[in-house]
Amino acid sequence: MKKRCSWCGEDELYIKYHDEEWGVPEFNDNKHFEFLVLESAQAGLSWITILRKRENYRKVYDNFNIRSVANFDEEKIQELLQYDGIIRNEKKIRASINNAQKFIEVQKEFGNFSKYIWGFVDNKPVINSWKSESYIPSKTQLSEVISKDLKKRGFKFLGPTIVYSYLQAMGIINDHVVECFRHAELKTKNLK
Repeated sequence: MKKRCSWCGEDELYIKYHDEEWGVPEFNDNKHFEFLVLESAQAGLSWITILRKRENYRKVYDNFNIRSVANFDEEKIQELLQYDGIIRNEKKIRASINNAQKFIEVQKEFGNFSKYIWGFVDNKPVINSWKSESYIPSKTQLSEVISKDLKKRGFKFLGPTIVYSYLQAMGIINDHVVECFRHAELKTKNLK
């Protein structure tokens, strides 16, 4: 039986996310935007709650089309606030639209968002070697720096803790514990 990070437990959706997505280096701007939206929506809630609503988000956020979300108007906001398939928090919804607009500005400046975000780690994943999940921090100096830069650029609802979760999800940081089968797989993959 494969040894995994304990946080994914027995839930099939969580296990699939852990095994196939979490910590895998990601360079696609739409995926980066999707996770900025989802991680922001998750604030104060469990990640499994967000994973279970992910398909609903894809539906109402036009498959996380950045330009489409950047143009959501007041009518669309009111529609989203009535839709129980997502987190109906007005501040989070408005922040996601604002962040789509700021995301486009970053794309214009850097060519793409991926280039901007990976630039913080010189385009190489940070590979940690945690023996236990209890050692994994909720934020780091890196997430503080990125959060501050995003805030300076006008992004909202992306504090250092949310940013750290996002960095883990996007594989910018590999926080699989050393005994997890994904830690070694991703470490080897990242060295190629």
